[in-house]
Amino acid sequence: MKILVVCRPLVFHGGVERATAGFLGGLVEHGDAVDLLSPGSDPRLPGVTHRRLALPPVPPPLRPLVLAAAVRIACARGRWDVVQTHERTPGADVYRAGEGCHRAWLAARGRRGRGVYDNVVLVLERRVFATTTRTVAIARAGKAEIERLYAVPPERVRVVYNGVDLARFHPDARAKAHAAARAEAGIPGDAWTMLFVGSGFQRKGLATAIEALARLPKTTRLIVVGKGDIGPYQAEASRFGVNERVVWLGAKRDVERWYAASDVVVLPTIYEPFGNVHLEALASGVPIVTTTRAGGAEIVSDACGAVVPHTDPAAVAHAVERIRARAPTTVRMACRTAAEPFTYAAQVAGFHAIYRDARRDFP
Repeated sequence: MKILVVCRPLVFHGGVERATAGFLGGLVEHGDAVDLLSPGSDPRLPGVTHRRLALPPVPPPLRPLVLAAAVRIACARGRWDVVQTHERTPGADVYRAGEGCHRAWLAARGRRGRGVYDNVVLVLERRVFATTTRTVAIARAGKAEIERLYAVPPERVRVVYNGVDLARFHPDARAKAHAAARAEAGIPGDAWTMLFVGSGFQRKGLATAIEALARLPKTTRLIVVGKGDIGPYQAEASRFGVNERVVWLGAKRDVERWYAASDVVVLPTIYEPFGNVHLEALASGVPIVTTTRAGGAEIVSDACGAVVPHTDPAAVAHAVERIRARAPTTVRMACRTAAEPFTYAAQVAGFHAIYRDARRDFP
């Protein structure tokens, strides 16, 4: 099958980019001819043909509109069996709603007033959900959200979970990288260590993670991996007296080393359609504490982590303490077992079922 996938530039410091690259590789392994339509440079993915999408310079609030228009023009110039977009661009056959609903994100932030950017995205989002033949949510919670907020018929929204690289993210990395990574970060070998991974610090709850750290024993450490302005969060850490217990690493391409260096991952998000950090942590044998606002919570059981209310640092700290009291080997095995069904091959199979179904509805 000849497939065009539309998505943002792949820069590989975030879970979204790693997950997208893995999915595209899975399509190639399945035997599909895959074209990638994306701004930015060629990510050089084996078997994937990159079609660079040139965008004119415009003010940031108007970029979503320009992207949608440019994608429409580019798609009219080629022929594919299926056009799948990961961005809010009307006119595709399949829309993967990996970012969830902007409307829900605004509600989670308590945003009453909306700027130009928010209004533009909401207009595009409404159009995409109204016109796309098939929408793919990445968790059951996302499917329910799309149906509720945009009145999309349930039969037009399917759930396909993300895949994860089970070889790259593996418990064996702990024996190979644990000591060296901790030494690099200046963390004592015996310090109980939490890991926060992700860009978008506000949405993913870094402030809550820092406050939870303040409620834990002074030997506990927090590693922060991700791109963003750390200034306000350093101020929060200072306010709670834990700044010396936080290691700020910025964006990291070798994120698997930092899973290997940690004892538990914390993602106290206020809005997260799924969050590949859930799968990466579990595949690495590391338990995760997340919230009821994360789609990834659907795969987290008591055996491999905890699900707590959002913006509740006491609940995060209590969950970390409960996990710390368990036998590490047993927890690692439970984590790995929870992640193993989520392969790229399974994700590709889910999408191919949607492609076959959707094509019957195409003109």
